[in-house]
Amino acid sequence: MKDALLELGTDFLSAIVFFVLYLVSGSAVLGTSVAIATAIAQVAYARAKGRPLGFMTYASLGLVVVLGTVTLLTNDPRFMFAKPAIAHFAVGIIMLKRGWMSRYVPPVVAETIPEYVMAAGYAWAALMFVLGIGTIAVAMTGDLKLWAIYISVVAAGAKVAAFAIQFITFRLVTTSRIRAARA
Repeated sequence: MKDALLELGTDFLSAIVFFVLYLVSGSAVLGTSVAIATAIAQVAYARAKGRPLGFMTYASLGLVVVLGTVTLLTNDPRFMFAKPAIAHFAVGIIMLKRGWMSRYVPPVVAETIPEYVMAAGYAWAALMFVLGIGTIAVAMTGDLKLWAIYISVVAAGAKVAAFAIQFITFRLVTTSRIRAARA
């Protein structure tokens, strides 16, 4: 599960950088410029290390560059505010693929409770779509404080809560099934 959180953090690093710098400085230009540089550096570093890069990495880079460029040209941070929504929708679509979650759970979980892993994958997809819609609604207001609260409390909190529920459920059900199989 630690690897899954690290993977998610890596996928959203440029958005996190933008968010933090924009909150601290109030400068859309600074936050956007550093977010673009961070996304490019992430891809360059991974390629230099010979690490395989997935669709989400390239999609995130593309979104940061395109939306970041529009933000820089217009000096309107709402374009960067919308990036998490697009990312949520893209992730949600990817999460509709059957069995996507299997790579994020320990093999014992994937083998013992595959139906729970499958259901959780679809539940995560639904969560991503709901969060994406909420992000767009909040981004359209242009209110930085509201957006910051939504992204940091609501969206992040929903993901942490979903992760905790999934972790506890997977652990309890997997342990129960393994004990029952031994008996």
